[in-house]
Amino acid sequence: MQEPLPKKAFIKTYGCQMNVYDSDRMRDVLAPMGYGEATSVEDADLVILNTCHIREKAVDKVFSELGKLRDLKADRAAEGRLMEIAVAGCVGQAEGSEITRRNKAVDLVLGPQTYHMLPELLARRRATGLAQIETELAVDEKFAGLADKQKPLARGVAAFLTIQEGCDKFCSFCVVPYTRGAEFSRPVEQILTEARKLAQSGVREITILGQNVNAYRGLDAKGQTSSLSKLLIELSSIAGILRLRYTTSHPRDMTEELIEAHATNPKLMPYLHLPVQSGSDRIVKAMNRGHSVSDYLKTIDKMKKTRADMAISGDFIVGFPGETDQDFEDTLSIVREVGYASAYSFKYSQRPGTPAAVRANQVPEAVKNERLYRLQALLNEQTQNFNKACLGKTMPVLLEKPGRRPGQMIGRSPWLQSVHLEIENAAPGRLVDVEIIAVGTNSISGHYKNDSLEGDHIV
Repeated sequence: MQEPLPKKAFIKTYGCQMNVYDSDRMRDVLAPMGYGEATSVEDADLVILNTCHIREKAVDKVFSELGKLRDLKADRAAEGRLMEIAVAGCVGQAEGSEITRRNKAVDLVLGPQTYHMLPELLARRRATGLAQIETELAVDEKFAGLADKQKPLARGVAAFLTIQEGCDKFCSFCVVPYTRGAEFSRPVEQILTEARKLAQSGVREITILGQNVNAYRGLDAKGQTSSLSKLLIELSSIAGILRLRYTTSHPRDMTEELIEAHATNPKLMPYLHLPVQSGSDRIVKAMNRGHSVSDYLKTIDKMKKTRADMAISGDFIVGFPGETDQDFEDTLSIVREVGYASAYSFKYSQRPGTPAAVRANQVPEAVKNERLYRLQALLNEQTQNFNKACLGKTMPVLLEKPGRRPGQMIGRSPWLQSVHLEIENAAPGRLVDVEIIAVGTNSISGHYKNDSLEGDHIV
């Protein structure tokens, strides 16, 4: 009798780094069920769209993709082959049964807190023949359920690790409090156990994640509340972990203790992603950010005084309801004052259910487009200037993967730049000193000098 073909799953990830982490953990959950990774939807027995609800276009893309998958599923059925379709993440949470109403080919809908239930939901779908929808916001159950799963599958030398989910800030433009729920911090020991497993699988750099990661307040083994800076100390003691990063932070939660950690914890990289969204106090207040532009700038100033090599990344929204020409000029002004190494910028998108979506003074699309073009031109110029300032400097680079040419490797600088260099017989995970000799549009290049002293920590 012929053995059945192995099952394959294809997961398409939209949106933020937390969705990337969630997709990886879904692969971990599916692995004991016999699912390998498919390279395309055409090759998959199970297709999961792990979705984002932050912007309208992201939602439109999901429904467009589902239309294509419906047709592919019908073609597969005509050949006598089964294909199952799942919608996970924030669109699943927000839209729920509307997804299966609009597209009967969808088998599962699950929110960002329920993907640990994938095996159960798949079994229930196959037993009943009915689409399964699970969108309860039980984040503690999610992480408790995942804690018992097999060790995370190895996926390279850098990995994400979610430590906090949800948001209590309720910015007037944002759907996260409604799709991810209230702020929840994972227990310290649970995080450390996962980090040790990552280190054992070859991970050398961990980026810890949260919607408001610096609002982390998890309980340690003694039942005491731990801050993010204390958790970073614990993570830095794990053998094999050479570098630590965290994102995304909120200005209101940048404590003196956390700022000081950048001076005292050598494994914490000199790079901070700290969104401000607008340089206008009037708009920041309308966004319900809970801080002023001056508060933000004071925090940035403290960070730069703490570490002379500190680089800043940020987020900006243009065309928020009521934004005037002067408000936008104020945004350009704060960009010039801070000097960003990199930044993300977007046009304001009306999200149903958020306070800003129903305001009468919406900014015309043409105005948003013009402002975004000007802002991105300035931000791109700053990124290029930051990269050019690295010329002639020697920096530690964590090797990640082979380049296109024989003997070439690609790694990451402390400031998340992609670095190309020629080095023979080098394995990913090695930390080397590199002298930067050239700057490209999206990367920098350098000469290998020697192995970094930080490399003594490699196991």
